[in-house]
Amino acid sequence: MATADPNFIHLSSPQKENGVSESPGQLDAGALFVLKSRGSWLHSGYHLTTSIVGPVIFSFPFALSLLGWAPGLLITTLQALITFYSYNLLSVILDHHAQLGKRQLRFRDMARDILGPRWGKYFVGPLQIAICYGAVIACILLGGQSLKFIYLLYNPSGKMQLYQFITIFGTVPLFLAQIPSFHSLRHINLASLLLVLAYSACVVAGSIHIGNSRNAPNKDYSIKGSKENRILGAINGISIIATTYGCGIIPEIQATIAPPVKGKMFKGLCVCFGVIVSTYFSVAISGYWAFGNQSQPSILSNFMDENRPLLPSWFLLLTNIFTLIQLVTITVMVKNLPPMNHAPPSIMSQFNQEEIMSQIYLQPTNEVFEKWFANPKMDQFSARNVMPRL
Repeated sequence: MATADPNFIHLSSPQKENGVSESPGQLDAGALFVLKSRGSWLHSGYHLTTSIVGPVIFSFPFALSLLGWAPGLLITTLQALITFYSYNLLSVILDHHAQLGKRQLRFRDMARDILGPRWGKYFVGPLQIAICYGAVIACILLGGQSLKFIYLLYNPSGKMQLYQFITIFGTVPLFLAQIPSFHSLRHINLASLLLVLAYSACVVAGSIHIGNSRNAPNKDYSIKGSKENRILGAINGISIIATTYGCGIIPEIQATIAPPVKGKMFKGLCVCFGVIVSTYFSVAISGYWAFGNQSQPSILSNFMDENRPLLPSWFLLLTNIFTLIQLVTITVMVKNLPPMNHAPPSIMSQFNQEEIMSQIYLQPTNEVFEKWFANPKMDQFSARNVMPRL
């Protein structure tokens, strides 16, 4: 006699209206967290923008300097089209499975169906953990560098070391990571979207100002180096452009949208890629136009000439503050990704949904020990449960 897959069961209308697509008894805490589906298509646009767009766009002029005008802009355009198509296709597939009563909430869920339960868990899980930890570490390091830049801008002879600024910056997302749910990040991610537009506008304005000033560098757009170096440089430039489009974590973000989901994710993608097109191309073109093949890996480095700023100090300060705050939002979002937090089924089966929902922030290294580290019967902000998350 055939048996039904316990992960994919049919639901009553009230359950579907509340965003529940699977039996709570078959879900881990991460999935139950994601099932708090209350967002709109605008919220998904905020989440997508924060997950993709970041200060990494400062490297676009450098990528163009390795490729040249025509190849660089062509690859940037093709990458945008390919990424948008693949994200939208993934969203349509997820929506199709949801209509069949087989809602897939995370990449791990998709891998389980495609590769099987064992490969889905042990192949995709470690990759997600590595990517999330790598992103968090990179954001904290970059945030520390931005803090040090601001410090040296007003105190050039200062003796504070980089590790001190990294420590200072790292404490901020540590506390913001206690925000109660992924959906609750919508306001922070809206601020992130606005900050992206703000510091991109600052970079564009700064590049145009320097490019038209008396101190403007010679505009040389030739690609320097031997044939081998140019080939390796082109590969490097293509990889830089490809990685700037990041990972849109489509399943997790789509799971935060209130049903019916159909068509909403496409609108969110349009919001996200509207920001991408307006920022990526403007920063790339203005930066490469102003500095040519002298473009640095971070365009902000071109704003300094032998430790002498080419722009007013207040302008550089404002740009770095915008960048710094946006880095905090990215770090908080990655720290709170649902696929990285789940309790063992043997534990969560003992509690109802509200109790399980109170525990969502334990890091991957803690998940095996979650039954000792967390008490789902206590409030999520109680000292008993906050301390392990810290």
